[in-house]
Amino acid sequence: MTTMDFGALPDLAGRALGGAVVAASDEFFAEKENLLTPQAPEFRPHTFGHKGQVYDGWETRRRRDTGYDWAVIRLGAPGIIHGVTVDTAFFTGNYPEQCSIEATSVPGYPSPEELGDDSVEWVEIVPKEALKGDSNNLFAVSCDQRFTHVRLNIFPDGGVARLRVHGEVLANPRSFAGMPLDLAAQENGGVVTGCSNRFFSSPNNLLMPGHARVMGEGWETARRRDDGNDWVEVRLAAEGSVNQVEIDTTHFKGNAPGWFRLTGTARTDDQPHEVELLPRTRLQPDTRHRFPVTASEPVDHVRVDVYPDGGFARLRVYGDLTPAGRAQIGLAWFNSLQHDRGAALLSEEGGLPERATSAILAGRPYSDVEALRTAAHRAGADPSSVAELVLGT
Repeated sequence: MTTMDFGALPDLAGRALGGAVVAASDEFFAEKENLLTPQAPEFRPHTFGHKGQVYDGWETRRRRDTGYDWAVIRLGAPGIIHGVTVDTAFFTGNYPEQCSIEATSVPGYPSPEELGDDSVEWVEIVPKEALKGDSNNLFAVSCDQRFTHVRLNIFPDGGVARLRVHGEVLANPRSFAGMPLDLAAQENGGVVTGCSNRFFSSPNNLLMPGHARVMGEGWETARRRDDGNDWVEVRLAAEGSVNQVEIDTTHFKGNAPGWFRLTGTARTDDQPHEVELLPRTRLQPDTRHRFPVTASEPVDHVRVDVYPDGGFARLRVYGDLTPAGRAQIGLAWFNSLQHDRGAALLSEEGGLPERATSAILAGRPYSDVEALRTAAHRAGADPSSVAELVLGT
């Protein structure tokens, strides 16, 4: 994936998804939390505090030793990273000369101290690279592992305005157990794959957690002057049976669509075909609408057509994963685990001996559940138990 491509992917570290800067080596001049501020950096010249010029970013003091500075970020949505943006906006005489980025995957809710333990395996996803001041520094990443945290290293010191970590969300299938599942949610792996227009705001906002605070946190198109209509298409986290849809027009008062229609993509023998989930239905402005869905077939994509144009704040597509959908998520998650995390899953949670654990891990990636079951059988493990462990069932 090129640097031109990854910028359109979700920001896995974004505050809206729950990302946070959990630790930093130093933040003498400017706080580490600024790295994930959603808004673009700002600069007000001749604005001084007790420690000097106020910067909208993270800035460390000048080093007088041979070390370097770092910041650890918890991804709001773990996943596969395709690119990173290190933005040094307004840092001109005080930006780092170089940076590198490492990533790791740690289950649960580790403390900063636990993340710093020697047992944690950090993988370098961006080697040491030169940085330009007052610039968006873009770095493509080629790694198929799933990560939960990243560490930005700067050499030797200085300031960075913003950090964006773009990639594909890859949820742990265990997190779906016993909870209503929004198949379209970005934090579950849903992603916008196309739209007719994004003049005023991004369609990615539709899939964000929580409620929109203002109209700008939804999706809004330009005014149409023709006979067409606008639309947005979403790839669901995986194939599922849809039972309820929410179209939230909160804050859209004079610019909500008049109507919408919802369709999905179903597959028969891997051949896609369209399924109508909801016919053309009237919408009200500034309203959370919920509509029951009775669909004859499961779908893996949905398309919302709005008539004729306008915008809305959130899209929720509630439903249940099919066995094929759960297998898709579970295998993608298992295939992308770091080796030590996969070993812990099979040996500590599954109780498998070391020889069986090593054999099953060596067979990755698995394309389907039957291949996983076959590998488990050959390794002397119970195929059903291994499949249930991996798929979270």
